[in-house]
Amino acid sequence: MSAADLMAALLDDHLRLDFEHPDHVGNDHLVFSKGHASPLLYACFKAVGAIDDDELLSFRSFGSRMEGHPTPALPWVDVATGSLGQGLPIGVGMALAAKNLNQLPYRVWVLCGDSEMAEGSIWEAFEHAAHENLDNLTAIIDINRLGQTGETMHGWDMTSYAARARAFGWEAIEIDGHDLEQVENALSRAEGTHGRPVAILARTKKGKGVRDVEDQLGAHGKPLKNPAEAIEELGGRRDLRVQVAKPGGDWPRRRLEHKDDGLPRYQAGTEIATRKAYGEALRELGTLRQDVVALDGEVSNSTFSELFRATHPERYFEMYISEQQMLAAAVGMQVRGWRPFASTFAAFLTRAYDFVRMAAVSRANICLMGSHAGVAIGEDGPSQMGLEDLASLRAVHSSTVLYPSDGNQASRLVELMAERDGICYLRTSRGAAPVIYDPEESFPIGGCKVPRDGTDVTLIGAGVTLHEALRAADTLRDENISARVIDLYSVKPLDAETVRRAATETRAVVTAEDHRPEGGLGDAVLGALAEDGTATPVRKLAVSSMPASGKPAELLHEAGIDATAIADAARELAGSR
Repeated sequence: MSAADLMAALLDDHLRLDFEHPDHVGNDHLVFSKGHASPLLYACFKAVGAIDDDELLSFRSFGSRMEGHPTPALPWVDVATGSLGQGLPIGVGMALAAKNLNQLPYRVWVLCGDSEMAEGSIWEAFEHAAHENLDNLTAIIDINRLGQTGETMHGWDMTSYAARARAFGWEAIEIDGHDLEQVENALSRAEGTHGRPVAILARTKKGKGVRDVEDQLGAHGKPLKNPAEAIEELGGRRDLRVQVAKPGGDWPRRRLEHKDDGLPRYQAGTEIATRKAYGEALRELGTLRQDVVALDGEVSNSTFSELFRATHPERYFEMYISEQQMLAAAVGMQVRGWRPFASTFAAFLTRAYDFVRMAAVSRANICLMGSHAGVAIGEDGPSQMGLEDLASLRAVHSSTVLYPSDGNQASRLVELMAERDGICYLRTSRGAAPVIYDPEESFPIGGCKVPRDGTDVTLIGAGVTLHEALRAADTLRDENISARVIDLYSVKPLDAETVRRAATETRAVVTAEDHRPEGGLGDAVLGALAEDGTATPVRKLAVSSMPASGKPAELLHEAGIDATAIADAARELAGSR
């Protein structure tokens, strides 16, 4: 209710959106960052004739598109919102796509609540939008003073809001959000501002128009006690209709050409870090596919996304040390048909985990790369070691989790990620590793490899620990213990059939992972065996203690996940059945 006047004015001759063709390339984008204002968004859709009363009144009912917070179940909703602080950063991604990729003059309008202005991700968005001079982005901030449980941090201190917006390089326009002339003038001024984004700071009243709730605490998210009286107070039953302007002019759709395969290949026996293989593959993929874009969190010389930047600078985006904005920008860009690859250290993706979670709710198609995973990074120490990423990314709906062990595997998986829907995650390692697969080998998602066959015990690893498992198998062979080695490069989806067959054909299973014991590769294997009721002894080796600085070999040994530890576990279990 506080933002109803703002949205009514926006619909009337400012928003350009063809509701009959929601995929029109020239459409403006409207994002409700304050997703709990969904009744207002749905009322807007009713006012423009996109939905009818029956659907509007199905709000929050099972099976309805009118969910409690907006999702892309509705064709006019680009992304899911409701986790506060995300709509504006995603809007930055959409605006970047408009200005730098699509090169089209559509605008991005984001309705923000004043409570979410306490979120750090909002200020990452303010910083980046100003840095990129996104004059096609307007944040309409509904400053109604009241949060869910009390007054917001700054209440109606409009000077404070304006000062911060201007300090970040935005044009700030202070208005009374219920004075339609001021609202109209502010929207027109935003459209005419060049060289910087615009924040319309609208002082409003929560529950505007109904005495029982207007500017009152304790009414957040609750139905009105006297709805019939409230309707009369608001002007009675009416059938309001708004004619929204459509994008004018000629809007050519940009052709995105895909060329034949030409990704890097590496000869068996050479050595390359999978993070570098990722960078080289991404560079070549950018040549083969013109829809691929790369984003990085200011570690491109470590993730090797700098190789893409050098070759395709117009499709590379430096997001600096702002991982939430990086993930949000990726989500915004994929709305416009781009295929983003976002890379940083695996450990730092945790800062943006809620954005990954919400990207799944948005039905987004994004590719993530986490480098420097595990204790194998060595001397940098535990703050840089991604040890929780497999668990967290496995838990995301629609996610694919991949962990290559050599350069050819990494290269092929990068290519497959670009074709796959949902959230795709590639875990890479810092140190160089031997190439063990032939250049023409295939690595289907959901598959695995069995580089060594055996009948006594099964050793399962991925990435760094795959090489340790192979060394352990060599040691065991000299002791007449036949070890089967499985390369579980696809952690999710997992090749359950191969894992179960190995468990039934050998005496025991040893899993080894450069990751915490909870939720990673070992638990994925145990889950597959449990589903089928396979009763084979399993020993799960993982990083249980707090690591420190040291050489990679020292840290792998200390964690109990190196070849020695794997062989010891295999010896112990090999005679257990």
